[in-house]
Amino acid sequence: MPDAPRLSLRALLPSLSPRVRGEGPLARLLRAGGLHCVFQPLADLREGNIYSHEALIRGPENSPLQSPDALLAQARAEDLLHDFELLCVAQALTQWGQQATPGRLFVNISADALVWGVGLCGAEPLAHVVRRLGVAPHMVVLEITEHERVHDLVPLRDALRQVHASGMRLALDDFGDGHSSLRLWSEVRPDFVKIDKYFTRDIGQHPEKLQMLQAIRGIAEVFGTTLVAEGIETSDELRALRDLDISYGQGYLLGRPARTARMAIEPPALSVLRDRRVAVLPHGGQPMRPGILRNLLMAQAPTVTPCTSNDAVAELFRTHGDLHAIAVLEGERPVALINRQEFMNHYATLYFREVHGRKPCMAFASTSPRVVEMDCDVEHLVGILTSQDQRYLNDGFIVTDNGRYAGLGTGEQLVRGVTEARIEAARHANPLTFLPGNIPISLHMQRLLDHRAAFVACYADLNHFKPFNDHYGYWRGDQMIRLVARLALTHCDPRADFVGHVGGDDFMLLFQSSDWLARCQRIVDSFAREAIALFDESARQEGGIWAEDRHGVNRFFRCTTLSIGAVRVSPGSMEHAEEVANLAALAKRDAKQSHAGIAWRDAGPGGLVCLRRAPRRGPGPARTRSLHSSATESPHPHPRPTWIFQPTGETARAHVR
Repeated sequence: MPDAPRLSLRALLPSLSPRVRGEGPLARLLRAGGLHCVFQPLADLREGNIYSHEALIRGPENSPLQSPDALLAQARAEDLLHDFELLCVAQALTQWGQQATPGRLFVNISADALVWGVGLCGAEPLAHVVRRLGVAPHMVVLEITEHERVHDLVPLRDALRQVHASGMRLALDDFGDGHSSLRLWSEVRPDFVKIDKYFTRDIGQHPEKLQMLQAIRGIAEVFGTTLVAEGIETSDELRALRDLDISYGQGYLLGRPARTARMAIEPPALSVLRDRRVAVLPHGGQPMRPGILRNLLMAQAPTVTPCTSNDAVAELFRTHGDLHAIAVLEGERPVALINRQEFMNHYATLYFREVHGRKPCMAFASTSPRVVEMDCDVEHLVGILTSQDQRYLNDGFIVTDNGRYAGLGTGEQLVRGVTEARIEAARHANPLTFLPGNIPISLHMQRLLDHRAAFVACYADLNHFKPFNDHYGYWRGDQMIRLVARLALTHCDPRADFVGHVGGDDFMLLFQSSDWLARCQRIVDSFAREAIALFDESARQEGGIWAEDRHGVNRFFRCTTLSIGAVRVSPGSMEHAEEVANLAALAKRDAKQSHAGIAWRDAGPGGLVCLRRAPRRGPGPARTRSLHSSATESPHPHPRPTWIFQPTGETARAHVR
């Protein structure tokens, strides 16, 4: 069967609306064939090559209608929007066919213009029209971009069926911005969804954007959709998106629009994609979620009404010996609370039963009890604990579910619930330093292992911190912990290195920087110089303080220093974050026993471990050497030790000779 004749752009004009023959600037431009396309690449973020291109329309250079925004505005002004869009699609396909470039082409079109364009084809199959423009239909991706919300989805569904039947694929543009909604995603069932550049811009500095991208990725898995990240302009953005397993990307870093198709992405972008270092993704902590009262053991106590007599209340308290209070309800709504101790003190007084026994209980009830919803904000509960009116802790509080009485809570239960919520939040972000806590530390460590990245896990710990904290108090102790956090952040590369706060005076540093040892040494040395200011003058003169040890014995402790134990993890040497953490803890112990303050172990293929220590310092004056740990200060460093290798595991040891 012979090929159908090529379809020219001029031949399309009679099929369009009569407005194309008007005298407006855009109408004249369309008739004169003054539009052209430039092509911007979409890159495969896994392989580092060009996957496809997107056609972007342009007007005559150095004219008022050069930019796409100006063209769209003029199309609306002349009521030519659908005609303009169809001619843009035809222009893109014609130019792409003339270039004979391999690869798919993404072409923008609105849903309304798509419906109208499919209708113009009449009885001719859509695939035939696309082939006559010079492109194979299966190499075309129609990218639906919405200028206005789609209201009538019935004709759109019919048009989409014809698009799929032709072999063309569909994409949804700018998801998360404008009118690209979840409903449209569900209706269109696109092969690709392009994530709006708002979510990719500076992703390394905005944890909420990271969470949104992860949520979008989850939706894409449900629909079987491939994601494309738009607006990639920096190396940090590209590395983060690659590690989030976003399949494809587009942006100036990868390649700018040009008249002809590109054969490769820009060298700086390719360098990032070939760099196997894992991105340090932002972490915003885990907020204390509302609704913790649902997990507390509430007292399912009997209730009374405002008309219940004092004698009846007393009988309830006698029957329920562990009941601290009774709620007074009007229907299901709590209106008062009767405290057991206060009520029984009144009831035990002379002639109380005779005078008040049969009277309503409201006279001895608190009419302003603390009422707490099950789903209230945690900070509201903290307000109860910190309130000057501490009777709420004694009386307890009434718990409601959507305004209906649910039970009673005690001050002890409240303290326990808030404390557990804060502890859980601290596992995500330490409240003192605001650094990532145990959970994000473990997650990042596991990401490094899963990506088979070479890294160094460093466990930093303060020497003689407890005596310092006991001697000077928690306020100055917190200052010292914050000093460690500040120095770690200062001397680590935020693009490659992860700093976490395990808790107390323990920190975890995960280095991908090749000069990790020099960075650790600078952290140790800087701490030694700056921590001295936290001691008083007499301690600085003596080189330490007198304080009780863990056994209650008063003895001399040298000024606090910092030790760092490290594990160098090679690709494939370990599988689980727990293995790395355990080995780092052993290395920390080695470092604390070392005068240099830094020791490290190598975890190589087969699980072998060796111990290495930084060269020891010379003896020097006790007053200064206790605060300085630079290996270069020693005039007589010890010779390098030899190392004995042993398998890793619970009984692993690395001996120094």
